[in-house]
Amino acid sequence: MTQDKVSHLPTPEYIDDHYRGSGKLQGQRVLISGGDSGIGRAVAQHMAREGAKVAIIYHSAKDKAEDTRRAIIAEDTEALVIQGDTASSADCDAAVQAVIDAWGGIDVLVNNAGFQKPYASLEEVSDDDWRAHFDVNMAGMFYLSRAALRHMTRGAAIVNTTSINAFVGNDALLPYSATKGAISTFTRSLAKQYMDQGIRVNEVAPGPVATDIQEVFEDFDEDILRNMAAPIGRVGHPREIAPAYIFLASRDASFVTGQTIHVNGGMIVGA
Repeated sequence: MTQDKVSHLPTPEYIDDHYRGSGKLQGQRVLISGGDSGIGRAVAQHMAREGAKVAIIYHSAKDKAEDTRRAIIAEDTEALVIQGDTASSADCDAAVQAVIDAWGGIDVLVNNAGFQKPYASLEEVSDDDWRAHFDVNMAGMFYLSRAALRHMTRGAAIVNTTSINAFVGNDALLPYSATKGAISTFTRSLAKQYMDQGIRVNEVAPGPVATDIQEVFEDFDEDILRNMAAPIGRVGHPREIAPAYIFLASRDASFVTGQTIHVNGGMIVGA
């Protein structure tokens, strides 16, 4: 098994030839935050294969963002790569405006950008670190949703990325888990608020997945990485999470709003 720089985790797999697009998102205009790597990149590639025009927001990993751009274009559709900080209201407004300027509207927003940092105890969490978690994970979701909803019409969809940690907690990721709990409540409340307008809002709660965000554990506690496996016996790959986003974004989920899809290898059963 090939390894990336994060020991004990497999190299992320974003899409494979077994996934056949069927036009579920043909002509849809999509914006994905954190689309340069991990789950965001996998979602971008899968949505492109389903016929969507895909824009991604990345923070600083320009090379990875360009890899995602090439992967989108390889699916014979249009790509837009936007550099920005989702913790900035102005950057979020500008990213949505860039999509409107390019394609005339926005049909699907995927709020996926995330930040996590482990701590041995609450006393180690600084004020700045606490704010950083909520700025990226929660405030960014608010800023992007607010900006996008100004342009969304009936039939549009928002899909948020929460986490299994919102439901079970994580002693090493307390600030991160707190933001993910906030995301779940935000998702349900926003779904109720926009139900009458025909705009659906749902979320995906991944379990342990081989992504770059797990690099934070390499110096903190490698045993966490070594033991990071679901009951199914392994960690997941981004390509295994992305189809849940396709379902929630497409007309297949026209009767689904305010819901959570758990994709976690059996860590939560029947929730």
